[in-house]
Amino acid sequence: MDAPYTLQFDTFWNWLITHPNCIIRGGTPDAVLYDDEDLHWHFASESNGILLVQLLRGKRLMAEMFVMPERVTYVQVMPAENEEEHTFELIYESESERIAAYVFVLAHGYEEESDFTPGRVH
Repeated sequence: MDAPYTLQFDTFWNWLITHPNCIIRGGTPDAVLYDDEDLHWHFASESNGILLVQLLRGKRLMAEMFVMPERVTYVQVMPAENEEEHTFELIYESESERIAAYVFVLAHGYEEESDFTPGRVH
C-alpha cells in the first residue's frame, strides 16, 4: 500500500478486538500505552457507549484508555513505514479541525475477514 485509505470506525473496531495480541501500542495525543510480553490487551464497553482499551498484567489493571466513538469520524490507515508497524489513526474531523484523536499501531495491516468471530485471537 502506497497511500493512506480510510475505514469506517465500526469496521475497524470490530476487526481490532479480534487482534489484541497484534497491538504494539495505542494512545491519544496526550498518552500512549505500550505492549509488553507480560501484558495483555482487553476491550470492554460501558453502558453509555464509551469503549475501554485496557492493559492488564494477569488480572491487574495497569492502564486504560477511553475511546469515545462520537469523537471518531473515520479511521485512516497509513502506509506502513516498515513490515513490523502498521498505523491506524482514528480521526476526528469537524469544520474547523482534523486531529488523530486515537492511534493504534499493530504488527500487521488490516485485512478483511469473512469469518469474523468476536474474541478470536491469533
